[in-house]
Amino acid sequence: MQEKNNNILEIDENLRIIGTAHVSSKSVKLVEEEIEKWKPDLVAVELCESRMKSLTEPSELESEDLLKIIGDGRATMILLQSALGTLQRKMGEAAGEKPGAEFLAAIRSAEKIRVPIELIDRDIVITLRRAWAKMGLIEKWRVMNALLWDDEDDEVSIEEMLENSDLLNTLLEDAKKVAPKAGKVLIDERDEYLATKINRVRGSGKVLAVIGAGHLSGVGSFLEDGENNQFDRIEELNLQPRKPLWPKLVMTAIPLFLFGAIGWMFYNGQMENLSDTIGEWVIWNSAFAALGIIIARGHPLSVIVGAIASPLTSLNPTLAAGWFAGYTQLKIDSPTGKDAKDFLVLDEYSLLWKNRVGKVLLVTALGNLGSTVGAWLAVGDIIGNILG
Repeated sequence: MQEKNNNILEIDENLRIIGTAHVSSKSVKLVEEEIEKWKPDLVAVELCESRMKSLTEPSELESEDLLKIIGDGRATMILLQSALGTLQRKMGEAAGEKPGAEFLAAIRSAEKIRVPIELIDRDIVITLRRAWAKMGLIEKWRVMNALLWDDEDDEVSIEEMLENSDLLNTLLEDAKKVAPKAGKVLIDERDEYLATKINRVRGSGKVLAVIGAGHLSGVGSFLEDGENNQFDRIEELNLQPRKPLWPKLVMTAIPLFLFGAIGWMFYNGQMENLSDTIGEWVIWNSAFAALGIIIARGHPLSVIVGAIASPLTSLNPTLAAGWFAGYTQLKIDSPTGKDAKDFLVLDEYSLLWKNRVGKVLLVTALGNLGSTVGAWLAVGDIIGNILG
């Protein structure tokens, strides 16, 4: 394996890998020049089908899509993906390029010389779900804080990162310190995934792979070791994470506990305590579900619907108050076509509260979070009253 410069690895005479900065005009030029001069037989690009489509065929989010997102419980994942996209767009504005411009350049250059394109990245939704599932509450808080609220200016320019892939690796390692479990999924797993996918197409003649510079070292190491031939690892790395069992058990135990407490009080003739228990359950659930929706700046009717639904949905693990509030928000303050387009190119996190699509998702996610917190606090309050 030879390193032509900081951003190109020559694995052998038939495999060359370019490491790019995702929002750099210099990366775009580098990719175009390498494809034109080297004339590969296949171009492998660090994209998945959904990211490829978003780059080449920008689409809108229709109301039916939003309803499906709400019903499938994917509001949080879409918001996280949007936050990541916003971060990249901010970087792109500073560098003068749109995120993914170098991948688009690779695709168009490959089409120009009429060679096939291979998508070698894992689906973005699977990656985010695996990362989110591995993180604990503290890591999730750190990640959301870094994405949404940490406005510290980064002293390292995009061009500096392109010139020095080791610098970009250092930045990625720093990110792993903030969220080590997520870092393993976002960096280490994807290094292995990309290397395995590249190995699968190495018999296609001259292969030029275009990947992020932060993956260059890791992918190169996998390919150099020669141990990345376990094709079944792709299937393993594509597995959707199983939802942890304990939240479902807890949310099932909560209504059982509540009904048990009510039955015990009724049996013992403690009608005053019974009334207080029901009241506490309703107040805690309604108050925190409403608070979450208010923080999302939901419509007053969405707040009311979420507050009414929460005491009932908390008794059924298959339902969530945020779904009802989000559906209400969607119907009362329906997103326009412009909202749908603008949501896909948000350049400021604060616009989530102003964009109607973003607000529907926030109302759903924060309504669910508030309802869950309210149910837990209600149980704690009721236990305190019983023990007292």
